[in-house]
Amino acid sequence: MTFPDLFERFATDILPMSISDATHLKFQSLARYVSARCGDAPFTGSGHDQMVFIARGSTKLVAQASHGREQIVAFNFEGDLVSVPARAAHAYSLIALVDCELIYFPADRFFQLAQEEAVIVATMLDRALQALSRCREKTITLGRKTAQERLSSFLIAMGDRIGVACDKGVALDLPMSRRDIGDSLGLTIETISRQLTELRSEGLIETPGRSQILLLNRVELNARAGHMQVAA
Repeated sequence: MTFPDLFERFATDILPMSISDATHLKFQSLARYVSARCGDAPFTGSGHDQMVFIARGSTKLVAQASHGREQIVAFNFEGDLVSVPARAAHAYSLIALVDCELIYFPADRFFQLAQEEAVIVATMLDRALQALSRCREKTITLGRKTAQERLSSFLIAMGDRIGVACDKGVALDLPMSRRDIGDSLGLTIETISRQLTELRSEGLIETPGRSQILLLNRVELNARAGHMQVAA
């Protein structure tokens, strides 16, 4: 896709229709484009915070600590707006899980522009609250949950974000590897495989391909994830 096409995708997903033409043009002049092949890291914790819009593809945000240690902080999908921090206590890299096309902005100037119109601030706040909710859930998952609860929580979250309804339930086509899933959940790839086998043997999921998972019983998966039942 051309840069104008990609920017219009950003504008459609992120910028409210009610903003002025002048603000729209300011965002367009500030925007930059980069493509990334699977495994590329186009953003590696430079001296400035970046706001990155995933126009096509999917990525993972990875934090690096000393002695080569890494932690997958988040997975990002088409339509997501991702904050990539500058290097501080840790270094961060945004790594393509598949071939990607990305629109990015210097974060400071991006938020300066956003403050010009209240409707954009409201949109940014809504997305920030969604990201905060996912961070809280991951904190609980890593700190208190068993291996099966962690994987079930992950599958439910992926179903909500990228799942496609089908006759049997919800179909997932996961762009990340099982090793990535394990790294993000603090589990080994062997544990991920065992837990998938157990969930499959109990009829809660099917795995028609290595990256394809069918969620057959979301109610039971929610229970396996350790989620509280919502009062009617």
